[in-house]
Amino acid sequence: MHSRRTFLLKLMVSAGAPTLLGSRALGENPPPPARLEETDPMATALGFKLDTAKVDAAKYPRHTNDQQCSGCTLYQGKPGEPLGPCLTVGGKLVPGAGWCAVFVNPLSKG
Repeated sequence: MHSRRTFLLKLMVSAGAPTLLGSRALGENPPPPARLEETDPMATALGFKLDTAKVDAAKYPRHTNDQQCSGCTLYQGKPGEPLGPCLTVGGKLVPGAGWCAVFVNPLSKG
């Protein structure tokens, strides 16, 4: 026979499970990541451009037009998709054709 104490304890644990497990416990999907805009303070600090061809060459002399987010080590997007998450900006979505001053060429590692 179960005591009232055991019953109440199980009730509290089961009632708190959705809170502890988050919205996924309720079958909800997490919100999609936000898209990074050039006006975002982080983007401004990084010299981020939605299109690598629009980077100010005088301000970023080491930039070349073949440097794109899709070719950066920190870009987490899938090949062929127009947007992908970037580790530099907390997983916000950036276009594969974009660029920022933190660009890391995968060939320069090692």
